[in-house]
Amino acid sequence: MGGVLLFAAADSAVQNASIFSPASPPAQSIHNLSILILAITGFIFFVVESVLFYSIYRFRRKESDRRSDHSTEPPQVYGSAPIEIAWTAAPLLIVVVIVLVSARTLWEVNIDPPPKPGNHALFVTVVGRQWWWEYTYDQFDGKPLGVVTANELHIPVSEARTPQPVYLTLKSADVYHSFWVPRLAGKTALVPGHTNSMWFQSAQQGLFVGQCAEYCGTQHANMLQRVVVDSPLDFQRWLDNEGKPAADPAIGDSAARDGRSMFLSLSCVNCHRIRGTAAQGNYAPDLTHLMSRQTLASGMIANDRAGVNLRRWIADPQAVKPGCLMPSFSLTNPQLDLIVAYLRGLN
Repeated sequence: MGGVLLFAAADSAVQNASIFSPASPPAQSIHNLSILILAITGFIFFVVESVLFYSIYRFRRKESDRRSDHSTEPPQVYGSAPIEIAWTAAPLLIVVVIVLVSARTLWEVNIDPPPKPGNHALFVTVVGRQWWWEYTYDQFDGKPLGVVTANELHIPVSEARTPQPVYLTLKSADVYHSFWVPRLAGKTALVPGHTNSMWFQSAQQGLFVGQCAEYCGTQHANMLQRVVVDSPLDFQRWLDNEGKPAADPAIGDSAARDGRSMFLSLSCVNCHRIRGTAAQGNYAPDLTHLMSRQTLASGMIANDRAGVNLRRWIADPQAVKPGCLMPSFSLTNPQLDLIVAYLRGLN
Protein backbone atom coordinates (compact mmCIF):
# COMPACT_ATOMS: atom_id res chain seq x y z
CA MET A 1 0.00 0.00 0.00
CA GLY A 2 2.84 2.35 0.89
CA GLY A 3 4.47 1.67 -2.48
CA VAL A 4 1.23 2.54 -4.27
CA LEU A 5 0.92 5.82 -2.39
CA LEU A 6 4.57 6.68 -3.09
CA PHE A 7 4.10 5.94 -6.79
CA ALA A 8 0.94 8.09 -6.88
CA ALA A 9 2.75 10.98 -5.17
CA ALA A 10 5.69 10.71 -7.58
CA ASP A 11 3.33 10.59 -10.56
CA SER A 12 1.51 13.68 -9.28
CA ALA A 13 4.81 15.54 -8.85
CA VAL A 14 5.90 14.66 -12.39
CA GLN A 15 2.54 15.78 -13.77
CA ASN A 16 2.82 19.08 -11.87
CA ALA A 17 6.21 19.78 -13.49
CA SER A 18 5.44 18.68 -17.05
CA ILE A 19 5.60 21.02 -20.04
CA PHE A 20 2.87 18.86 -21.59
CA SER A 21 0.32 20.15 -19.08
CA PRO A 22 0.56 23.95 -19.59
CA ALA A 23 -1.32 26.29 -17.26
CA SER A 24 -0.39 29.71 -18.69
CA PRO A 25 -0.15 31.37 -22.14
CA PRO A 26 3.69 31.26 -22.35
CA ALA A 27 3.71 27.60 -21.31
CA GLN A 28 1.00 26.87 -23.88
CA SER A 29 3.09 28.48 -26.63
CA ILE A 30 6.12 26.40 -25.62
CA HIS A 31 3.94 23.28 -25.48
CA ASN A 32 2.64 23.90 -29.01
CA LEU A 33 6.17 24.40 -30.32
CA SER A 34 7.32 21.20 -28.59
CA ILE A 35 4.51 19.17 -30.17
CA LEU A 36 5.36 20.57 -33.62
CA ILE A 37 9.07 19.78 -33.22
CA LEU A 38 8.24 16.27 -32.01
CA ALA A 39 5.95 15.75 -35.01
CA ILE A 40 8.60 16.93 -37.48
CA THR A 41 11.42 14.91 -35.95
CA GLY A 42 9.12 11.90 -35.59
CA PHE A 43 8.23 12.08 -39.27
CA ILE A 44 11.92 12.35 -40.22
CA PHE A 45 12.72 9.36 -38.01
CA PHE A 46 9.91 7.34 -39.60
CA VAL A 47 11.05 8.13 -43.15
CA VAL A 48 14.73 7.39 -42.46
CA GLU A 49 14.01 4.15 -40.63
CA SER A 50 11.55 3.05 -43.33
CA VAL A 51 14.17 3.57 -46.06
CA LEU A 52 16.76 1.79 -43.93
CA PHE A 53 14.63 -1.29 -43.29
CA TYR A 54 13.46 -1.40 -46.91
CA SER A 55 17.08 -1.28 -48.11
CA ILE A 56 18.13 -3.98 -45.65
CA TYR A 57 15.34 -6.26 -46.85
CA ARG A 58 15.40 -5.42 -50.55
CA PHE A 59 19.16 -5.73 -50.98
CA ARG A 60 19.85 -8.48 -48.47
CA ARG A 61 22.24 -11.22 -49.49
CA LYS A 62 20.32 -14.15 -50.99
CA GLU A 63 21.05 -17.86 -50.93
CA SER A 64 22.12 -17.79 -54.57
CA ASP A 65 24.72 -15.13 -53.75
CA ARG A 66 26.24 -17.35 -51.06
CA ARG A 67 26.61 -20.26 -53.51
CA SER A 68 28.19 -18.18 -56.26
CA ASP A 69 30.74 -16.52 -53.92
CA HIS A 70 29.83 -13.08 -55.17
CA SER A 71 27.02 -10.60 -54.62
CA THR A 72 24.90 -8.93 -57.21
CA GLU A 73 25.53 -5.23 -56.80
CA PRO A 74 22.39 -3.12 -57.21
CA PRO A 75 22.29 -0.44 -59.91
CA GLN A 76 24.36 2.59 -58.99
CA VAL A 77 23.12 6.13 -59.50
CA TYR A 78 25.58 8.96 -60.04
CA GLY A 79 24.89 12.70 -60.24
CA SER A 80 21.08 12.59 -60.06
CA ALA A 81 19.81 16.16 -60.11
CA PRO A 82 16.32 15.29 -58.71
CA ILE A 83 17.87 13.45 -55.74
CA GLU A 84 20.33 16.30 -55.05
CA ILE A 85 17.49 18.86 -55.16
CA ALA A 86 15.25 16.72 -52.95
CA TRP A 87 17.72 16.15 -50.13
CA THR A 88 18.74 19.81 -50.18
CA ALA A 89 15.30 21.40 -50.46
CA ALA A 90 13.53 19.19 -47.91
CA PRO A 91 15.90 19.92 -44.97
CA LEU A 92 16.00 23.60 -45.95
CA LEU A 93 12.20 23.78 -45.88
CA ILE A 94 12.09 22.04 -42.50
CA VAL A 95 14.67 24.46 -41.03
CA VAL A 96 12.77 27.49 -42.36
CA VAL A 97 9.51 26.25 -40.78
CA ILE A 98 11.21 25.61 -37.43
CA VAL A 99 12.91 29.02 -37.44
CA LEU A 100 9.67 30.87 -38.22
CA VAL A 101 7.63 29.01 -35.61
CA SER A 102 10.37 29.38 -32.98
CA ALA A 103 10.60 33.13 -33.66
CA ARG A 104 6.84 33.46 -33.22
CA THR A 105 6.99 31.52 -29.94
CA LEU A 106 9.81 33.72 -28.63
CA TRP A 107 7.72 36.77 -29.51
CA GLU A 108 4.76 35.36 -27.57
CA VAL A 109 6.65 34.41 -24.41
CA ASN A 110 8.81 37.53 -24.19
CA ILE A 111 7.60 40.86 -22.81
CA ASP A 112 7.18 43.14 -25.79
CA PRO A 113 6.28 45.93 -25.32
CA PRO A 114 7.34 46.35 -21.67
CA PRO A 115 4.40 46.16 -19.24
CA LYS A 116 2.87 49.19 -17.61
CA PRO A 117 1.79 49.41 -13.96
CA GLY A 118 -1.88 48.86 -13.22
CA ASN A 119 -4.46 46.76 -15.01
CA HIS A 120 -4.40 44.12 -12.23
CA ALA A 121 -0.76 43.32 -13.00
CA LEU A 122 1.58 41.98 -10.33
CA PHE A 123 5.27 42.97 -10.43
CA VAL A 124 7.77 40.85 -8.50
CA THR A 125 11.55 41.03 -8.32
CA VAL A 126 13.13 37.58 -8.06
CA VAL A 127 16.68 37.23 -6.73
CA GLY A 128 18.40 33.87 -7.03
CA ARG A 129 20.77 33.03 -4.18
CA GLN A 130 22.72 29.96 -3.16
CA TRP A 131 20.42 28.06 -2.70
CA TRP A 132 17.06 29.75 -2.26
CA TRP A 133 14.78 32.33 -3.88
CA GLU A 134 13.99 35.82 -2.66
CA TYR A 135 10.74 37.47 -3.82
CA THR A 136 10.07 41.20 -3.47
CA TYR A 137 6.53 42.23 -4.35
CA ASP A 138 6.99 45.63 -5.97
CA GLN A 139 3.52 46.57 -7.25
CA PHE A 140 0.05 45.11 -7.52
CA ASP A 141 -2.81 46.77 -9.37
CA GLY A 142 -0.75 49.97 -9.59
CA LYS A 143 -0.06 50.15 -5.83
CA PRO A 144 3.49 49.92 -4.42
CA LEU A 145 4.04 47.09 -1.95
CA GLY A 146 7.62 46.37 -0.85
CA VAL A 147 6.69 42.96 0.62
CA VAL A 148 9.64 40.55 0.87
CA THR A 149 9.35 36.78 1.24
CA ALA A 150 11.25 33.66 0.24
CA ASN A 151 10.94 30.42 -1.73
CA GLU A 152 7.15 30.42 -2.20
CA LEU A 153 5.69 32.77 -4.78
CA HIS A 154 1.99 33.57 -4.34
CA ILE A 155 0.07 35.02 -7.30
CA PRO A 156 -3.63 35.69 -8.01
CA VAL A 157 -5.56 33.48 -10.40
CA SER A 158 -6.27 35.10 -13.76
CA GLU A 159 -9.99 35.19 -14.49
CA ALA A 160 -11.61 35.65 -17.90
CA ARG A 161 -12.92 39.15 -17.16
CA THR A 162 -9.90 40.30 -15.18
CA PRO A 163 -6.61 38.87 -16.51
CA GLN A 164 -3.91 39.26 -13.88
CA PRO A 165 -0.48 38.87 -15.49
CA VAL A 166 2.60 38.41 -13.35
CA TYR A 167 5.80 40.17 -14.45
CA LEU A 168 9.05 38.95 -12.94
CA THR A 169 12.31 40.90 -12.86
CA LEU A 170 15.07 38.32 -12.53
CA LYS A 171 18.40 38.97 -10.82
CA SER A 172 21.20 36.96 -9.25
CA ALA A 173 23.05 37.77 -6.04
CA ASP A 174 25.96 35.41 -6.65
CA VAL A 175 26.22 32.93 -9.57
CA TYR A 176 24.17 31.89 -12.58
CA HIS A 177 20.72 30.52 -11.77
CA SER A 178 17.71 29.74 -13.96
CA PHE A 179 14.04 30.28 -13.10
CA TRP A 180 11.87 27.47 -14.45
CA VAL A 181 8.33 26.49 -13.51
CA PRO A 182 7.50 24.20 -16.49
CA ARG A 183 3.70 24.54 -16.39
CA LEU A 184 3.85 28.35 -16.24
CA ALA A 185 6.76 29.49 -18.42
CA GLY A 186 10.07 28.54 -20.01
CA LYS A 187 13.54 28.75 -18.50
CA THR A 188 15.00 32.22 -18.01
CA ALA A 189 18.55 32.82 -16.78
CA LEU A 190 19.43 34.87 -13.73
CA VAL A 191 22.79 36.39 -14.60
CA PRO A 192 25.05 38.24 -12.12
CA GLY A 193 25.15 41.93 -13.02
CA HIS A 194 22.38 41.60 -15.62
CA THR A 195 18.60 41.87 -15.35
CA ASN A 196 16.24 39.55 -17.24
CA SER A 197 12.46 39.39 -17.23
CA MET A 198 9.58 37.02 -17.87
CA TRP A 199 5.80 36.90 -17.48
CA PHE A 200 2.95 34.45 -17.05
CA GLN A 201 -0.59 34.20 -15.79
CA SER A 202 -2.69 31.21 -14.84
CA ALA A 203 -6.40 30.49 -14.84
CA GLN A 204 -5.81 27.41 -12.67
CA GLN A 205 -5.57 27.62 -8.91
CA GLY A 206 -3.18 25.38 -7.02
CA LEU A 207 0.50 24.64 -6.52
CA PHE A 208 3.02 24.64 -9.38
CA VAL A 209 6.53 23.38 -8.75
CA GLY A 210 9.79 24.26 -10.43
CA GLN A 211 13.53 23.94 -10.16
CA CYS A 212 16.65 26.01 -10.69
CA ALA A 213 17.70 24.89 -14.18
CA GLU A 214 21.30 26.15 -14.17
CA TYR A 215 23.95 24.34 -12.14
CA CYS A 216 24.81 26.75 -9.33
CA GLY A 217 26.77 24.73 -6.81
CA THR A 218 26.47 21.98 -4.21
CA GLN A 219 22.75 22.29 -3.51
CA HIS A 220 21.61 23.17 -7.03
CA ALA A 221 19.29 20.14 -7.14
CA ASN A 222 17.60 21.29 -3.94
CA MET A 223 16.97 24.88 -5.02
CA LEU A 224 13.28 24.23 -5.52
CA GLN A 225 10.46 26.57 -6.51
CA ARG A 226 6.84 26.66 -5.40
CA VAL A 227 4.32 28.95 -7.09
CA VAL A 228 0.91 29.09 -5.40
CA VAL A 229 -1.96 30.43 -7.51
CA ASP A 230 -4.60 31.74 -5.09
CA SER A 231 -8.11 33.01 -5.58
CA PRO A 232 -8.25 36.83 -5.70
CA LEU A 233 -9.64 36.95 -2.15
CA ASP A 234 -7.07 34.52 -0.71
CA PHE A 235 -4.22 36.32 -2.48
CA GLN A 236 -5.31 39.69 -1.09
CA ARG A 237 -5.52 38.22 2.40
CA TRP A 238 -2.09 36.68 2.05
CA LEU A 239 -0.65 39.93 0.69
CA ASP A 240 -2.18 42.00 3.50
CA ASN A 241 -0.75 39.64 6.09
CA GLU A 242 2.71 39.64 4.49
CA GLY A 243 2.76 43.43 4.58
CA LYS A 244 2.42 43.51 8.37
CA PRO A 245 5.41 43.61 10.73
CA ALA A 246 6.28 40.55 12.75
CA ALA A 247 3.82 39.55 15.43
CA ASP A 248 4.90 40.08 19.02
CA PRO A 249 4.78 37.06 21.32
CA ALA A 250 1.43 36.68 23.03
CA ILE A 251 1.09 38.03 26.55
CA GLY A 252 1.94 35.25 28.94
CA ASP A 253 4.03 33.33 26.43
CA SER A 254 7.30 33.67 28.29
CA ALA A 255 9.06 31.05 26.14
CA ALA A 256 8.38 33.02 22.94
CA ARG A 257 9.46 36.28 24.59
CA ASP A 258 12.67 34.73 25.85
CA GLY A 259 13.16 33.16 22.44
CA ARG A 260 12.87 36.56 20.75
CA SER A 261 15.49 38.02 23.08
CA MET A 262 17.79 35.09 22.42
CA PHE A 263 17.29 35.25 18.64
CA LEU A 264 18.10 38.97 18.60
CA SER A 265 21.21 38.38 20.70
CA LEU A 266 22.67 35.86 18.28
CA SER A 267 24.39 36.51 14.95
CA CYS A 268 21.18 35.37 13.20
CA VAL A 269 20.32 39.06 12.91
CA ASN A 270 23.31 39.64 10.62
CA CYS A 271 21.71 37.50 7.90
CA HIS A 272 17.96 37.34 8.56
CA ARG A 273 15.35 40.09 8.63
CA ILE A 274 12.29 40.18 10.86
CA ARG A 275 10.39 43.39 10.18
CA GLY A 276 9.63 45.39 13.29
CA THR A 277 12.70 44.08 15.16
CA ALA A 278 16.43 44.75 15.26
CA ALA A 279 17.00 41.85 12.86
CA GLN A 280 17.63 43.64 9.54
CA GLY A 281 19.91 41.30 7.63
CA ASN A 282 19.43 40.84 3.89
CA TYR A 283 21.70 37.87 3.20
CA ALA A 284 19.31 35.07 4.19
CA PRO A 285 15.52 34.61 3.91
CA ASP A 286 13.18 37.13 5.51
CA LEU A 287 11.57 35.41 8.53
CA THR A 288 8.82 37.96 9.26
CA HIS A 289 6.04 35.51 8.35
CA LEU A 290 8.01 32.28 8.42
CA MET A 291 5.13 30.05 9.50
CA SER A 292 2.95 31.14 6.58
CA ARG A 293 5.22 29.06 4.32
CA GLN A 294 4.61 25.40 3.60
CA THR A 295 8.27 24.38 3.43
CA LEU A 296 11.69 25.16 4.84
CA ALA A 297 15.14 25.23 3.22
CA SER A 298 13.76 26.06 -0.25
CA GLY A 299 11.36 23.14 -0.40
CA MET A 300 13.55 20.56 1.33
CA ILE A 301 11.32 19.78 4.33
CA ALA A 302 7.75 20.56 5.39
CA ASN A 303 7.20 23.51 7.71
CA ASP A 304 5.02 21.65 10.20
CA ARG A 305 3.01 23.63 12.73
CA ALA A 306 4.56 21.73 15.64
CA GLY A 307 7.99 23.06 14.63
CA VAL A 308 9.67 19.64 14.57
CA ASN A 309 11.39 20.23 11.23
CA LEU A 310 12.10 23.84 12.11
CA ARG A 311 13.96 22.67 15.22
CA ARG A 312 15.88 20.09 13.18
CA TRP A 313 16.81 22.74 10.60
CA ILE A 314 18.09 25.22 13.18
CA ALA A 315 19.95 22.56 15.16
CA ASP A 316 21.96 21.22 12.21
CA PRO A 317 21.34 22.79 8.78
CA GLN A 318 24.09 20.69 7.18
CA ALA A 319 22.26 17.47 8.08
CA VAL A 320 19.19 18.70 6.17
CA LYS A 321 20.90 20.48 3.28
CA PRO A 322 24.63 19.62 3.06
CA GLY A 323 26.73 22.51 1.81
CA CYS A 324 24.17 25.21 2.59
CA LEU A 325 25.51 28.53 3.80
CA MET A 326 23.62 28.51 7.12
CA PRO A 327 25.97 27.50 9.94
CA SER A 328 25.16 25.48 13.02
CA PHE A 329 25.45 27.51 16.24
CA SER A 330 25.70 24.44 18.50
CA LEU A 331 22.74 25.61 20.56
CA THR A 332 21.68 23.68 23.63
CA ASN A 333 18.28 22.01 23.76
CA PRO A 334 16.79 24.73 26.03
CA GLN A 335 18.07 27.43 23.65
CA LEU A 336 16.58 25.60 20.65
CA ASP A 337 13.25 25.28 22.43
CA LEU A 338 13.12 29.03 23.10
CA ILE A 339 14.04 30.10 19.54
CA VAL A 340 11.58 27.65 17.98
CA ALA A 341 8.88 28.90 20.34
CA TYR A 342 9.47 32.43 19.04
CA LEU A 343 9.73 31.56 15.33
CA ARG A 344 6.55 29.45 15.48
CA GLY A 345 4.66 32.64 16.31
CA LEU A 346 5.75 34.39 13.09
CA ASN A 347 2.60 33.74 11.05
